[in-house]
Amino acid sequence: MPKNAPGSAEPQRQFRSPWRALGLGAPITPAFIVVFWAMGAVWSVPGSGPARFHLAATAGSLPGQWWALLTSAFWARDVTGYVLGSVLLLLAGMALERRMGSLRYAAAALGTQLLGTAAAIGFTAVTRDLTGNWAREMDGHLFMGPSAMICGAAMAATAGMGTLWRRRIRLIVFAMLMLLALYTGGFADLVRLGAAAAGAIVGPVLLGRRPHPGVQAASRHEGRVLLALLVAVSAIGPVVAGLVPHAVGPLSLLRFLFTNIQPVDPQTLQSLCADPTQVKDCTAAQLQLRAGAGGIFMAILPSFLLLLLADGLRRGRRFAWAAVLLIQAALSVLAGATMVGVLMPAAPDTAAAERIGALDAALYGNPLSLALPLLLPMLVSAVLLSGRKLFPVTAPPGTYRRLALVILATAVVLGVVYLGAGLALAGGFSPVPGLAELLADVPDRFMPLGYMIDLPPAFVPQSTATVVLYEGTGIIFWTIAGALILKTFLRPAHSRHRTDEDRARSILTTSDSSTLSWMTSWSGNTYWFSPSGESFIAYRVIAGIALTLGGPVGPKSATKSSFTEFSRYCIANGWTACFYSVPRELSDQALALGWSCVQIAQETVLELEAVSFKGKKFQDIRTAMNNAARAGVRAEWTSYPAAAFTVQAQIQAIAEEWVADRKMPEMGFTLGGLDELNDPEVRCLLAVDSNDTVHAVTSWLPVYRNGHVVGWTLDFMRSRGTAFRASIEFLIASAALHLKNEGYEFISLSGAPLARAPQHHQTRSPTSLKGTPDAIDRLLDWLGASLEPVYGFRSLLSFKAKFQPRFEPLYLLYPDAAALPSIGNAIARAYLPDVRIGQGLSLARTLLRRTLSRPGPPPREPRQPHKS
Repeated sequence: MPKNAPGSAEPQRQFRSPWRALGLGAPITPAFIVVFWAMGAVWSVPGSGPARFHLAATAGSLPGQWWALLTSAFWARDVTGYVLGSVLLLLAGMALERRMGSLRYAAAALGTQLLGTAAAIGFTAVTRDLTGNWAREMDGHLFMGPSAMICGAAMAATAGMGTLWRRRIRLIVFAMLMLLALYTGGFADLVRLGAAAAGAIVGPVLLGRRPHPGVQAASRHEGRVLLALLVAVSAIGPVVAGLVPHAVGPLSLLRFLFTNIQPVDPQTLQSLCADPTQVKDCTAAQLQLRAGAGGIFMAILPSFLLLLLADGLRRGRRFAWAAVLLIQAALSVLAGATMVGVLMPAAPDTAAAERIGALDAALYGNPLSLALPLLLPMLVSAVLLSGRKLFPVTAPPGTYRRLALVILATAVVLGVVYLGAGLALAGGFSPVPGLAELLADVPDRFMPLGYMIDLPPAFVPQSTATVVLYEGTGIIFWTIAGALILKTFLRPAHSRHRTDEDRARSILTTSDSSTLSWMTSWSGNTYWFSPSGESFIAYRVIAGIALTLGGPVGPKSATKSSFTEFSRYCIANGWTACFYSVPRELSDQALALGWSCVQIAQETVLELEAVSFKGKKFQDIRTAMNNAARAGVRAEWTSYPAAAFTVQAQIQAIAEEWVADRKMPEMGFTLGGLDELNDPEVRCLLAVDSNDTVHAVTSWLPVYRNGHVVGWTLDFMRSRGTAFRASIEFLIASAALHLKNEGYEFISLSGAPLARAPQHHQTRSPTSLKGTPDAIDRLLDWLGASLEPVYGFRSLLSFKAKFQPRFEPLYLLYPDAAALPSIGNAIARAYLPDVRIGQGLSLARTLLRRTLSRPGPPPREPRQPHKS
């Protein structure tokens, strides 16, 4: 063992480096701060930053000296800049250095500062003709301070994070930096964006990690989170940019849709109101002069609503998805209207108009500046439309009808209050309004103030009481409306078929069910109920194929009649029935009716009564349990909804790491994910160490018989990349022993699609089944072998065989071989409903390589005679 390796018996040194003691393990950060202040003291004018004749040598600028690409990190404009820069280095730099190591942190900080400044200068020079006025506005702009190198080092540090947080942090940071660059258009924003991009590129190299090119696959849950973050950042960007007084970026036009409240000085107001021809501008200036906190809130109302709806997107709510699309469409229309206003001829008194915040068309004469504000909401809408399948969750019937009525009633009540109080305080307005004027003004109290800035108000508030009434009406209304909308997101999720789902669960938990029957309660299924109401079949219609999930659920005596009646129901609707993953008994009934069948999966069942894991054949299982004991890892039962937030976050991170490593979308249908894990009836078994770190997680679905749980089925199975070896074996073995002690009969390790156990392990030989075309058998064997490098179904079956289970085949039943191409398409779309073009091409390339190395389906092996 190396002398300083973890676990070494050599005692630690008694003395530490003074630099290490000063920096608490991060000596580079204090050194940066010392250089920051020392260089500032030598080259700067006290209290005002670097002297003007030193600017070209100290600051990143357009144009500037080449060495300023690096030196610009160690100067600030004034004392405030030095203080803020030092605080940033202490808070962020210290944490980054401890995480990355001193040398890597220094290389990342200085390297990204250099590359980011060079990239900003190069981008501006190359796109000068395209960006026009934007590039000219940045001429002579300076960049100073350590913010860029901190952004670059932070993005480099994300290369050492797990997939979940690396993806989220990069999305937030890059989206915010890009929006700030496009809104404010400052040279400093471009430098920070360039440094962040450089950090993301060089980070894996510095940390010795494998780069992750391209877009990594994400689970359905994570896809919702990422889209919610994108919407939130797109809402915050214009608000932050609106605080910059002289924004010139291509998107700066769009900030007027959010924050069109600008200061008006009394002299401008007096000159406008003294001119009888400037009545409209006078009243608008009076309104802006009195726009306080209430006016600002109403100006950023679109951002407020988008942030609120982003929480609904995170929860998969269809209402939030539709509402965000509606707001983005409204923003696109308003952006277009604003651009038309920019292109219209200027008013006679252009100088006065500019003083109250009107747009200067000369700054937006470039086509790019006029196109981007309109395209941004459209791009967000396009991303949301592409992910529409991620938001299937709807509220209980009548929820939004009641919400609309309550919001309407709130608006009516507040409108009446506004009328009554307005009449009582009429003297506080200028001019004094009557009932008709107040009534006409009521709708305006609920609209964003910036949207009405070009409309001359009939009256403006003068007294404190009227200002509170004028602005507070809209604040109260939207606060109540926002709270009510948020409440609908917090209510339990309901599917489109909630009533049918409740009925199906009632049958499922009170009668006989199979090891896969609990999967029928997952979202995406439609339910058919037998005429007697005692049985049901879960199915989904895809391209004319009614694909079931298992067989009928209900009394065994009604299985045959349910099979026949459902087949007739499908024929009546013009569908082709296809029973997927059904047991042997149902396949015998189907063959008697002239159907065909083929084995498509292998289920493994472990009888708990005989479980002991003793003997040579269980050596691997005992080794896994011994390794867990030595590592201090314990098995802990819980459920996902009842788990602590920190545990849920770790499970999410493990799930995302697993999906991203495979570069393929998460499969569904009979394979559960985080959404299916979030069920109080589903038990989770975690491998947790002494530091409460979750190494692996498995989930177990209940199997009912006559109202009692008699067994459990393994579903969700994930382990952390740094988990101890054989963590899943440890969890399965621990679950078997614990559930045996609780008195359960069996556990099912679920099915392995497109995989078959050796014939000597089969309960009954598949050759006893007539009606399975040999060509289909060989094709499925070939497909299972081809998909092995991607999804590893056969490796999964070999893994489960370690537990010496009983092998039970699962079958696909179909009435007509001519429908097999459509059935194959339906099954593929059921498992991979969200596959992207790039992922499909990746899968196709894998299959092509497999085909070229092994041309054609495998030859048919000689069948052995059936042994009873």
